[in-house]
Amino acid sequence: MTGNKTPMGPPATRGWVIAGFAAIYVLWGGTYLAIALGLRSIPPFLLMSARAVLAGLILLALARLWGFKLPRADEWLRAAVAGILLFGGCHGALAYAEQHVPSGLAAVMLATIPFWIVLINRLMPAGERPKAASLIVLVPGFAGVALIAWSGSAASDRAIDPTMLLLLLGAAFSWALGSVYSQRCAADIPAMSLSGMQLFCGGSILFAVSGFVGEWRDFAPERMSTVAILAIAYLTLAGGVVAFTAYVWLLDHLPGPIVATYTFVNPAIAILLGWSVLGERLTAFMILGVALVVGSIVGLSILPSHETAARSRARRTGAKLD
Repeated sequence: MTGNKTPMGPPATRGWVIAGFAAIYVLWGGTYLAIALGLRSIPPFLLMSARAVLAGLILLALARLWGFKLPRADEWLRAAVAGILLFGGCHGALAYAEQHVPSGLAAVMLATIPFWIVLINRLMPAGERPKAASLIVLVPGFAGVALIAWSGSAASDRAIDPTMLLLLLGAAFSWALGSVYSQRCAADIPAMSLSGMQLFCGGSILFAVSGFVGEWRDFAPERMSTVAILAIAYLTLAGGVVAFTAYVWLLDHLPGPIVATYTFVNPAIAILLGWSVLGERLTAFMILGVALVVGSIVGLSILPSHETAARSRARRTGAKLD
């Protein structure tokens, strides 16, 4: 970064870090239920497009009021790439899959995100090579995903299409890739501006996809229920404006796998809400599968790493360490 430096947001104090993790732990845990409720009267791609575009516009307006500079063309390009991966590749696929699988199961499948972040970082240039211990720790996670998929299929009144499970794994990979790209290529953009740009770009892509698959033709706004409107409001304000900005800010200050530990908490919240509100079944095997997935990813996160958060951020921004 050169002169005329733009303010990057609040300092990484303990209080701000705790607040950031609270946002992505709790608020994102409720988004799976909100998506399931919104899908009752809004098509999937249109639902995710509306929440992303609205949240993006709100954040961009707040960024201007906060005094941030207008983004440059190259910053928009970088934000667009990340936004397509995060929202087009992940949230669009997630909303589509939630028409066919329980919301709690969807949350657990996306709990593989930290694994993908570790793997992508290690396969990229200047990344760390996977250690044998890392690969061994992944085995329980894969076993847990398989157990959850089998248990969810057995507990559901309808058979779960394995294609939907693969789609959810692809969504997790897309989110992880977008997160790594955002860390490495957009670290010099203020979190509020970057979040707004990514949300707006990703939502615009989803809006185009929605029109392409015919959702505009079949959607009737007057048929939207009050619950669906509240779901969009929650997804936009809590899931988009607050939690996603917190996520981007945390990525700018902490290693990606640590930030992605929100996926440890989200499945538990999503499964509990799906069970208590939607009547989704909860089995002992599903709980065991969750434990295996969480244990595998926690094991990955606590393995010794030679790269500190400060060194990670310096590598992304091109700064030098003393």
